[in-house]
Amino acid sequence: MELRGKLALLTGGNGGLGQVIAEALAREGADLALMYAQSRAETEAVAERLASRHQIRAAAFGCDITDDAAIAAMLAAVVARFGRIDLLINDAAYNKAIPFADLDAMTAEVWDRIIAVNLTGPMRLTQAAAAHLRAHKAGRVVNIASVAGLAPTGSSIAYAVSKAGLIHLTRCMAVALAPDVLVNCVAPGLLTGTRATANLSAEQVERSAAGALLKRAADKEDCAAMVVAMCKTETMTGQTSVIDGGRVFH
Repeated sequence: MELRGKLALLTGGNGGLGQVIAEALAREGADLALMYAQSRAETEAVAERLASRHQIRAAAFGCDITDDAAIAAMLAAVVARFGRIDLLINDAAYNKAIPFADLDAMTAEVWDRIIAVNLTGPMRLTQAAAAHLRAHKAGRVVNIASVAGLAPTGSSIAYAVSKAGLIHLTRCMAVALAPDVLVNCVAPGLLTGTRATANLSAEQVERSAAGALLKRAADKEDCAAMVVAMCKTETMTGQTSVIDGGRVFH
């Protein structure tokens, strides 16, 4: 599918991976609605830079992904600005490094926050955007999960469970939205230069990289290229692609 002129709504658009995904979509000619939770100035700067560099339309939209009313208001604002929503990239995430064995530290508050942002938020946003994605019978959803959703690894139990849920949500939404909307998922391994990695200890980062066959972190450009491929595909849906340097096989 040609992406030029399509509107991509990207959550977490000001993050380390989100900015690389936004750049890759902009190179393809897609217009961008970059969603942020708090970093308005940073996200607006990203939108302005990409609009100027690639001659596309781009704007920043604030939204609390855990608030249904906020999601509805944000979608209305995006449609009012761009007239359509074709691509939804669920990249926003939250994590907190808690060793699996430290069950006491996994409080109800931490658990609820991670699940709300990483799993319930993408569900609610996809559900709310479904009519717009179906409108032209060529919608695409790409979820950004993690290899932590495929094996009991990662920064915490809650994070791993939230990403496992997102991977299965991908399959379920592929069924729910077929045939008009294709839904796929990218599951990166360790990524450097992201907020999520910044929350990990140096030992966790070193252990993750050392456990990969290629002995290196996953590449953000590779992840972004896969997102673009999943937006352009005509016959792939319900699938999760792992990009982790050869650490987890599924």
